[in-house]
Amino acid sequence: MSDRDLALVLSGGGMNGLLLELGFLKRLREDPLWERVAWIYGTSAGALCGMMGALDRLDALEEFVLDLRPEETFRPNRLWQTPLNGLHDYALPETIARRLAPVGELAREVGTMPIELVVTVTDVTDGELDESHAYERVYSSRTTPSDVMATAVLASAAISALVLPLRVGEVIGTDGGWVRNFPLGHAYDNPDVGEIIGFRYVSRVTRGSGENLARLRRRLERFRGVPPVRALIGDLRAAEERQERGEPAHLADMIVRLMRVTVARNTELEVRSANEKDASVRELEALRQDVVATVRRSAAPWRRRAAVAEVQAHFAGARFPFRHDRALPLTIVRGDPGEDALDSTFRTGLEWPMEDKLALVARGYEQTDAVLRERRS
Repeated sequence: MSDRDLALVLSGGGMNGLLLELGFLKRLREDPLWERVAWIYGTSAGALCGMMGALDRLDALEEFVLDLRPEETFRPNRLWQTPLNGLHDYALPETIARRLAPVGELAREVGTMPIELVVTVTDVTDGELDESHAYERVYSSRTTPSDVMATAVLASAAISALVLPLRVGEVIGTDGGWVRNFPLGHAYDNPDVGEIIGFRYVSRVTRGSGENLARLRRRLERFRGVPPVRALIGDLRAAEERQERGEPAHLADMIVRLMRVTVARNTELEVRSANEKDASVRELEALRQDVVATVRRSAAPWRRRAAVAEVQAHFAGARFPFRHDRALPLTIVRGDPGEDALDSTFRTGLEWPMEDKLALVARGYEQTDAVLRERRS
């Protein structure tokens, strides 16, 4: 029998989440718990980080993210390009291939590792809703062909507000954060999981300064004699005014806000569902013990053993939409980037200072260390 019974659950979180999760995994890699890890469930940044964790290549991941520049992830399209191909170019797959290895090779390798990688993808395939998956697709390194697994990892990390979705086998897939940013429920549904440790990214919402819009407007001023450009300058001024009032400056800003709400809500519901399941399991066990004790007291001596066995069988055979034979030990690290948070807008000219990246990795390590120490106390 395998000693591996621990599942790790990694949420999405963009570049901030990726750096914090790297610190989370580095701390766990130093702990005896690591030898028990059998599954990594990841969404978006958690899918990419989870793949490198399952490969036990955290040093390579650290070198990769510390050298990573914003334009090597989601590269803003030029002003004259239409939005038909997305607002940004998805440069991350090419960067991974150049700096680490083609994602297909990484996916083939992860399929041979003792840790199973499971990633979630939002299914936006056109057609009638299949209620069996409700817009969510789940891909496992154990059962998914490596070429499909590779695109599943990339699709899970494809921020929908920026780039178009990808084809994942027969599915059109995009950022898994829309449906399950923190795939805790999938770990709970695995009957072989004995304990769960999760990393939940806590987003820091910052109000934009409007400098990008102002910069673009100033660059266009020299061409204001051209009527379409003059109209665009007016639209930019209106967008700046909306941003100053705290309103969405443009449609892309609205999509980002909606996604933030969706991610925060489905993450909270995921945690709440797990807590309610565990509370129900504990309450059910207390009820079982109380009923058995009552039967022992009340049944006639010659009926007592059979009556207790009958009650036990009824409880054991009860059907619930969740496992009711054990409550899972659950530890969650809340990854808060604090004041070290990087600008996550992927705007033109954006830089991610090395000292801030290092601070986020260290922060993720320290937050995990504090939770593990509390877990053992």
